[in-house]
Amino acid sequence: MGQKQTAEITQLLRVWRDGDRKALDSLLPIVYKELQRLAHFQLRQERAGHTLQSAALVNEAYLRLVGLNAPQWESRTHFFAIAAQLMRQILVDYARRHRAGKRGGGDGTLPLEEATLLTAGKSIDVVALDDALKALAQVDPRKAQVVELRFFGGLSSEETAEVLNLSVMTVSRDWSTARAWLHREMKRDS
Repeated sequence: MGQKQTAEITQLLRVWRDGDRKALDSLLPIVYKELQRLAHFQLRQERAGHTLQSAALVNEAYLRLVGLNAPQWESRTHFFAIAAQLMRQILVDYARRHRAGKRGGGDGTLPLEEATLLTAGKSIDVVALDDALKALAQVDPRKAQVVELRFFGGLSSEETAEVLNLSVMTVSRDWSTARAWLHREMKRDS
């Protein structure tokens, strides 16, 4: 995404934040491709045969985004971080419904450090990860935010640092510590 387009997105987000819902109509065509990329990134981590398609995930996330009251967008990166978080919530809800339908069925878990190096046929138990992430948020909310942005949002360390107003080094340390903590938590629960 070019510098001009990034600036245009940020400007439209601010106009939307200030109450002009028409800015949203102008924003969607510009951000749709990036939302598709986020959806594809998140669905790549799902179990084989997952029935939710990226277009449906984007549409559901979009509906939730437009339903937000007075969003306080700070930047384009912040917008996409929130979109990624909403997609994660949609996938967790979907997985919980699927699991309930199968009475506890589902795939095995994949350790978090392996999840960033996914190979075909492997999936992560998004419900177990969500539960562990909620537990981490109780202990250290900032580290949980780093995981959400890096793992679910696909943001780089630099983008995560920008969203959270932290140094890149702090994000790297938090990411490393959080991955180890989540791995231990998920292993203990499985």
